[in-house]
Amino acid sequence: MFETVEIKEVKSEIGALVKALRKQRGHSQSQLAKSLGVSRTSIQNLELGKNFTIDTLLKVLKEMQVLEQLQGELIRTKAHVLNSKSLY
Repeated sequence: MFETVEIKEVKSEIGALVKALRKQRGHSQSQLAKSLGVSRTSIQNLELGKNFTIDTLLKVLKEMQVLEQLQGELIRTKAHVLNSKSLY
């Protein structure tokens, strides 16, 4: 009846997106890591959906010019929540 989203699945989708964006721009993991001041292992972990920090994710999204899209979605979601009437 209800579909559940697993954290593991979301992390995997994030990793796939980051990898696709990186490859689209012609960067290696090492090149991206160097430009962000993080380790290649951090980029590798992010792309594999393994333990990555929110800071690493946000740095990558900013570098790939999609951070604004994420922020816009967060603002829209927050507005929706704040404007929704309570069921209680």
